[in-house]
Amino acid sequence: MWGRVGFPKWIHPNSYTTAKRCVCVVSMQYKYTVLMNTTIASFMAFLDSNIVVISLPTIVRTLRGTTPFDAVWLIMGYSIVSATMLLTLGRLADMFGRVRLYNLGFAVFTAGSALCSAAWSGSSLVVFRMIQGLGGALIFANNSAIITDAFPVNERGRAIGINQVVGIAGSILALVLGGVLTSTLGWRSIFWVNILPGGFATVWAYMRLRELSQPQRTERVDYYGNALFGPGLGFFLLGSTIGALDGFNPLYDALMAAGLVLLALFPLVELRAFHPMMDLKLFRIREFSGAAFSNLLNAVARGGLSLILVLYFQGALLYSALQAGVDLIPFSLAFVSAGPLSGALSDKYGPRLFVIAGVLLGSASLFWFALLPAGAGYVYIAAPMVIGGIGGGMFAAPNLASLMNSVPPPRRGVASGMASLLFNVGSLLSISISFVIMASLIPRNSLELIFAGVAVPGGLNLQIFSKAMHTTFIVLAVLNTLALIPLAYRWLPRRGRMGDAQNSEDPPSINASA
Repeated sequence: MWGRVGFPKWIHPNSYTTAKRCVCVVSMQYKYTVLMNTTIASFMAFLDSNIVVISLPTIVRTLRGTTPFDAVWLIMGYSIVSATMLLTLGRLADMFGRVRLYNLGFAVFTAGSALCSAAWSGSSLVVFRMIQGLGGALIFANNSAIITDAFPVNERGRAIGINQVVGIAGSILALVLGGVLTSTLGWRSIFWVNILPGGFATVWAYMRLRELSQPQRTERVDYYGNALFGPGLGFFLLGSTIGALDGFNPLYDALMAAGLVLLALFPLVELRAFHPMMDLKLFRIREFSGAAFSNLLNAVARGGLSLILVLYFQGALLYSALQAGVDLIPFSLAFVSAGPLSGALSDKYGPRLFVIAGVLLGSASLFWFALLPAGAGYVYIAAPMVIGGIGGGMFAAPNLASLMNSVPPPRRGVASGMASLLFNVGSLLSISISFVIMASLIPRNSLELIFAGVAVPGGLNLQIFSKAMHTTFIVLAVLNTLALIPLAYRWLPRRGRMGDAQNSEDPPSINASA
């Protein structure tokens, strides 16, 4: 595949000089092919995340044998596969080629979408969503890296920015598109929208994308770490969610205990691994650990928000999927608006003010939701959504930027993967906590009707759901406020070896092999 002077044969260089000239001409076409293809991938993946959430009540109501447990695991099954496989697939991509695994991911995601549209039960749909999650992980593990390989440094930020903005636009469009499709063509149509563009993009990627980086066969997969982390997290979440719905018993308790044991063994194994799944030594860096744990707690607080609000609009207020989707737009718009602005300002003024303000605004919005009276007007619901969206946007970009700046350049790929993993784990825990609280406070028969968007006998949907919603938001608000603790650890002055206060805003000076 590789010709003289290290250029791919498809560039067809005749000499070093002509090769450089050829790269300048051909790469202009090739790099935008890369950008268009990877942006389609981001758009589809972000679209899929919200379009499924907005359609959950319709799926529960119309797909035979679907329970609230199935509904929650339609989200969690996808996320747990994506989260636990992301780091390992990134390493496999370094070993065997990023484009090769990216192409496979597009094919798996598209095939998973087709299978989801043909599901015959709630359980089968959960399994097919997990296949989708594997495809999504293959895509996201390589998406940014392929863009980075194709674009020069001075164009890279703009290209990645376009990719992310279009992806976020897909998540906003999903709220309306999901409502329209579900209301007119049924829930299966939300998966049809992935098949045609996914099939086209899969063939296009296979025909046009090429490897621009040499595979590193010296890398190794951490089999022991993967065997502990993924099953440990899965057992714990499975035991907690099904136990909350059916009532805890020795089997479900054993599942949770087994999960906790595996998770407890995970750091012990990682610290001794030559090629660990997670480089836990990075937590020795105070800036990194503070940013990572505040990111985790913030994700625990925000991850279940969409599920709760979808159930509030469709299950408690009995709105249609379309109306619920439109009503949820203020949160996404506020988040998208605040994120880039706070990121740019934090580059100039430092991240501290924006990160702390983001946490405080997020807590304020969650406490507002917790105090919201049953039947409150939409303006009183939209206001905390906007506040929470602004808070989330103010927190996310500056916190991630400061996390990345805290580690040496050779470790930034690992740090980015760990940050994504912790965020996804936090979101999974948030959904689990929200479901456990709702299942504990709402009778099962009523919970099934609320998840299906069907009126409870006596029309008490709003009254029954409001109590559980208020309790959930109080718990999430407290967890979000706890994110201030790692932030304090991260930024409070500390004494250096010589007794001088060390400036915590300065990037740490550590050896890249720490």
